[in-house]
Amino acid sequence: MDKVPVGIAGLSVYVPEAYEDSAYIAAQSGIPEQVIREKFGLKRKHRAARDEHVSDMAVRAARPLLEQVDPLSIDALVYFGSPYKDYPVWSVAPKIQYELGLKRAFTFEIMNVSAGAPVMLKVVKDMLTADPRLRQVLCVGATREGDLIDYQNQRSRFMFNFGDGAAAVLLRRDHPENVILESAFLTDGSFHDFVRVPAGGSVMPPSERTVRERLHYLDVTDPQLMKERLDPVTLDNFLWVAREAVRRSGYDPRDITFLAPLHTKRSMFELLLHGLGLDESRAVYLDEYGHLSALDPIIGLWEGVRRGQLRAGDLAVALSAGTGYSWAATAIRWGPWDGHGR
Repeated sequence: MDKVPVGIAGLSVYVPEAYEDSAYIAAQSGIPEQVIREKFGLKRKHRAARDEHVSDMAVRAARPLLEQVDPLSIDALVYFGSPYKDYPVWSVAPKIQYELGLKRAFTFEIMNVSAGAPVMLKVVKDMLTADPRLRQVLCVGATREGDLIDYQNQRSRFMFNFGDGAAAVLLRRDHPENVILESAFLTDGSFHDFVRVPAGGSVMPPSERTVRERLHYLDVTDPQLMKERLDPVTLDNFLWVAREAVRRSGYDPRDITFLAPLHTKRSMFELLLHGLGLDESRAVYLDEYGHLSALDPIIGLWEGVRRGQLRAGDLAVALSAGTGYSWAATAIRWGPWDGHGR
């Protein structure tokens, strides 16, 4: 563990009031509601209002944290949310900085789709550790990828759980509480071509045809091949990054006491718990949120605190994966830090 601890000084979540429940998703998709609830593991997911953009939700998530600190004490603002934002080619972080009054903060963005949270925690921790001029960094992510779902396209059904919302985390240098430990990442780029929005980029610029043919929604090029290749490796890759992050932190994987994973199908969640030796009381399953791109592990930590499941002394793991395909995990020692670990 680094001599100067970097810890989580605050967490905050914002979700829109509107939502789509399992009955609505079933009616739109033709998938039985029981399958949506039991296999997809989804009771409902929040959906942003028409005029509620990624920048708006990010600001709303961050505001409660700025009630605890002087906005002028924030040295940097990092956006780690969805690449689908208010505008297609545009940096959202400067607008968030402006709206929050963070006049001293510089901004940048980290984009690793759904694997973004563990990566963000490592990058910002390393930055705060390396540069003594930095003390506090506000990290904010948001998504409204629910816009990119076409319920008529069964090729993309594994993404029918995508919802909207925002999360924020305040990271502080020399903060011996909720300390960010080590991380582990794994990427298999041979999956790069399976999941994408076909139109809107340089390969297929937007046109009347692309709109007419509904090519501006998430699609899967070959669902059967992706499943055949992904199913044999994904659980092992999840477990490897989780265990490796903990080993690098100076602990045994059996020491894990809390899991904050991305929202995935119910069976995968249960396999992760079994593989890490946890029961469901030691994890948060986001069946009332759905999948919010990079935000899921941060929401899981926030919900864990709110529900009393994440407690001082816990060794927590923020765990996620993103299409492309990358698996990512970051270990966190919750509560006061005793200096144990590397």
